Amino acid sequence: MTHSRFNAGRRRFLSSAAAAGAMTLGSPLVLRAQNSELNITGWGGKWGEVFEATVGPMFEKEYNCKIVRDTSFPFVPKLQASSRRNPIYDVVHSNQNAQAAAVVMGLVEEKLDPTNIPNMAELYDYATSDTINGVCMFTSAIGMGYRKDLVKEVPTSWTDLWKEEYADKRGAYVIPINSLGQAFLTMAASIYGSGAKDLDAAYEALEKLKPIKLVDFTGAMEKMILSGEVELCVIHDSGVLRYYDTPNEAAFCAPKEGVLALEQVLNITPGTQKRELAEAYINFMLSPEIQKTMAEAVWYSPANKNVVLSDVYQERLLTTPEKVAQLKQVDWMWYNANKDAIDMRVNRIFRA
Repeated sequence: MTHSRFNAGRRRFLSSAAAAGAMTLGSPLVLRAQNSELNITGWGGKWGEVFEATVGPMFEKEYNCKIVRDTSFPFVPKLQASSRRNPIYDVVHSNQNAQAAAVVMGLVEEKLDPTNIPNMAELYDYATSDTINGVCMFTSAIGMGYRKDLVKEVPTSWTDLWKEEYADKRGAYVIPINSLGQAFLTMAASIYGSGAKDLDAAYEALEKLKPIKLVDFTGAMEKMILSGEVELCVIHDSGVLRYYDTPNEAAFCAPKEGVLALEQVLNITPGTQKRELAEAYINFMLSPEIQKTMAEAVWYSPANKNVVLSDVYQERLLTTPEKVAQLKQVDWMWYNANKDAIDMRVNRIFRA
């Protein structure tokens, strides 16, 4: 993003607001309330710390507005309960599985207009692919974490997870409630069946993973791999790489079959009364400056292909076309349509 593009977006928003003000002089307080506050969703933790300390204030200053963030997940039920004409959020930040569900309900846009978000032209193709609703601003690689001090051989393939030596020493996720587990199911289908949607092959493969330790959330998986409770597990790269400079024996493997994409997606609600400000916010988050700041804070791979990270990040994250080519994106529309049946089947598998 060039500075002139950024300022052009700001001028477009401010001039529109001024024009609206000229037409509604009878209600200046209502106009201020409509234009000065942008309601968004977002993560807590390290993401929230960096956003609140630097990124959010930068946008607020540039656009003379106030960002109101909701970090209490899940977001879709709250959006569903709010007015379609005046939704609780203007911009939704979530993983793509939630965006796909929200699109079906008509709660977010199916696609965004890149003419109003010029930084979309600077992104890797995966960020606006057919599997994405809205636009992907960051991704993590879902692969395997392993303990260098405990495994006999460095893993290279997803099939290593099925080796007998890892029985009850391997880890994965409770599939009905965790998108990493759901994505992993599609990888099992691809490896042992005819493709990502071969559910029978996936179920048969999951049966053979038992005994296995299952967790609800990635934070729990981080603790298990760092402590050595599991020797090999499904995990996204940032869950291991962020500890690279601490005394531990955990490492990340990008399997030869490819890594699954854990996408951080931004989208706009159709009923927002602040569309131009929402578009300006998304353009801001896609800028090289902000992408670099957040990527280096939370170890997410930036979607903007012009971002140059510091060496330690550049070497480990998805920062080149060759690395990005490893990404496998899940068809979440298909998955969500089949989720109830999948949940019933995997619950039977792991109860047995």
